Amino acid sequence: MKKDSAPVSDDDLPPLREVIATHSLAAKKSLGQNFLFDLNLTRRIARAAGAPTGAQSAADKPLSGGVFYEVGPGPGGLTRALLAEGAQKVIAVERDQRCLPALAEIAAAYPGRLEVVCADAMTSTEADALPPDSHGLVHIAANLPYNVGTALLIKWLTGAPWPPFWQSATLMFQKEVAQRIVAAPGTQHYGRLSVLAQWRATAKIVFDVNPHAFVPPPSVTSSIVRLEPRAAPLAPCALDRLEKITAAAFGQRRKMLRQSLKPLGGEALIARAGLDPTARPEDLPVADFAALARALAA
Repeated sequence: MKKDSAPVSDDDLPPLREVIATHSLAAKKSLGQNFLFDLNLTRRIARAAGAPTGAQSAADKPLSGGVFYEVGPGPGGLTRALLAEGAQKVIAVERDQRCLPALAEIAAAYPGRLEVVCADAMTSTEADALPPDSHGLVHIAANLPYNVGTALLIKWLTGAPWPPFWQSATLMFQKEVAQRIVAAPGTQHYGRLSVLAQWRATAKIVFDVNPHAFVPPPSVTSSIVRLEPRAAPLAPCALDRLEKITAAAFGQRRKMLRQSLKPLGGEALIARAGLDPTARPEDLPVADFAALARALAA
C-alpha cells in the first residue's frame, strides 16, 4: 500500500493516514467512500481542476484566485490539495459527520479559505452554499462517491439557468462511466449519458487512477474527467424532449430508429427530422438527436 511521498503539502497538517487513525474514519461502503491517501496524486487532480484544458504546468499555481466546490471531501485529501495549489476559496459539501473534525483542522490551517457544509449534495442547492455573484465562475472538483457520481453529473448538466453556476468540473468516476461521458458515436460506450454530456459540455478524460491508490481499493479503475460547459447547447432543442428521445432510442439501441422511436411517432417523426429511419441510435451524432427532439415538438 502506497505511503504519502514528499512533497505532500504546504501546510503543517499530519499525513492523511494519521488523520484517518486519529478520527477513526474507516471508509463506509454505504456512502461509496474510497479515500485517497497520496497527496501527490490529489495535487495532480487539483492542478487538472484549475488549468484550462491542455494548459497545465506543474510550475504554475493554476488555482490562484478560484472558487472551488467540492463534493464528498471525506478526510480532506483533495481539499488540502486544492488549497495548497492556491484556491482562494473551497466550499466542501460533506454528509458524513464523522469527517467534520478532520475538515475543521484543515480550515484552521487555511484561515478563511475553507467552508464546510454538512449536507447531501444530491438534495442541496448549490446556490445556497456558494458566494454571492459567483454564478458561472465556480470550479467543481470532486472524488465523487461511485454510488452517486452519475446522478450528480446529470444534476449539474440539467440545471437551470444555463450557462450553469460552474465553469469547469473535474470529477472522478469509474472508468466505464468516464468512457460513457466522452464516447463518440459508433463506439461501444456511446449512449444517453454521452449525448447529454456532449450536448451541454465538452468533456475529456485527463488520466486514469489505479485502484491501489485508494483505501479500500475499489474493484475497478477510476478516471478523472474534465468538463467545460458550452455557452449554448451543441444544437438547439428542449432538454425534456431530448431526454425523451434518447430514453426511447437507447432503450433499444441495436434496433433501427423506426422501431425504437415508434412510440414517439416512428417514421413520421424521423422524416420531420430529416434522418434515415434505418439508422441505429448508437451511430447518430448528438446534433441528430437534437433534430429528433425538435421534430418531436413539431
